[in-house]
Amino acid sequence: MLKTSSIEEKLQTAVGSQNLRAAALGDSVCGARPQFVAEPEDEQQLASLLSCANEMSVAVIPRGGGTKLDWGNPPKKAEVLLSTARLDRVLEHAWADLTVTVQAGSTVQALQNTLAQHGQRLACDCLWPDRSTIGGLLSTNDSGVLRLRFGALRDLIIGVTLALPDGTLASSGGKVVKNVAGYDLPKLATGALGTLGVITRAVFRVHPLPHSARTISFSAASLQIMQQHVLCIQDSQLAHTALQVRCAADGQPNADMLFEATEAGISAQESQLRTLLGTTRGEQAAESVWNARQQLWSSADRAVIAKISILPAEVANMAGDLQQIANVQKLPWQMVVQATGIGTLRLDGEPEHLSAAVAQLRAKLEAQGGSLVILHRPNTLASLDAWGNPGDALPLMRAVKQQLDPKGTLNPGRFIGGI
Repeated sequence: MLKTSSIEEKLQTAVGSQNLRAAALGDSVCGARPQFVAEPEDEQQLASLLSCANEMSVAVIPRGGGTKLDWGNPPKKAEVLLSTARLDRVLEHAWADLTVTVQAGSTVQALQNTLAQHGQRLACDCLWPDRSTIGGLLSTNDSGVLRLRFGALRDLIIGVTLALPDGTLASSGGKVVKNVAGYDLPKLATGALGTLGVITRAVFRVHPLPHSARTISFSAASLQIMQQHVLCIQDSQLAHTALQVRCAADGQPNADMLFEATEAGISAQESQLRTLLGTTRGEQAAESVWNARQQLWSSADRAVIAKISILPAEVANMAGDLQQIANVQKLPWQMVVQATGIGTLRLDGEPEHLSAAVAQLRAKLEAQGGSLVILHRPNTLASLDAWGNPGDALPLMRAVKQQLDPKGTLNPGRFIGGI
């Protein structure tokens, strides 16, 4: 094992002494405090640092805005925190081709501000866009209600550059929306939690900003009735952009629909919606209802926050199971579920009750082909597995990890199955 002084000297050679510092308490990742924080100035420095760390068998934890560092399992070891903060430029906005090339350290909001100058946007509504970076967004595969209309991040990304642990800068994809050649590295890197390589830049397809937008909200007496409304809406000819259901242990469930079009088009859509809802009354609502997912994270020190997935037709049954489990464990809960069946759940309570509730609900979801992934839990539950049953895909995931990061340099132990 190399001495700390020797490691520091080699890392300084890679990125320069001005770009390397000792880690502070605030740089900890899930309770693990690294020795150093490196902030490379460009892709070449970043790749050089990775190669150096890989040769020394030093574990590297990539960090963007730091908003999702507690997602996944705690790292087996954390020696260097690799920040992409200085890779923060929008490199090219080919607005006529509806594409943009952006560095990984750019915040999502900064990118949106640049795109808006030409009346365009990245059709993704992530958590904390003013702090969340492009690299972190892709690594965690974080997207919200807009995926109903525009697809997930894997549908929006068309090119990526990855710094691999051996120092290679690998690029895949292109700058045009229609690209069929080559290995699909963009989709592989999306959602990999930085375990295969460090994203340094990405190319996205972008969409025009809407002429107008209107949100309609309505409530129902029960989740069963609400689910009937949602399924009816999804089977209709309505061209809505987003649809979510907000529910909690107490109170009626509420649904929110987003229409984006011309004012005349929106009015026609709203009229059709009111016909579909029948006696259920819909009202125009403020845009703030679309912050419901992010609001679940407020004062969450004693909470478990999880991403759940289930067939849209099973949401009401899943909520019934959740209510039974929460009643036994005496846990209040809140949930925001998209029409796609993907949702965010918050449970509050004592650690032992939270652990039991997560285990029971995860078992029920997995039995129905769904999943529960823990995004946040109290420090006392750090050992609680974030991912659940990996299924039969784990051998393939391990093979890809072995191919791209055979020494386990990047984020060791944080992903599914201890990858």
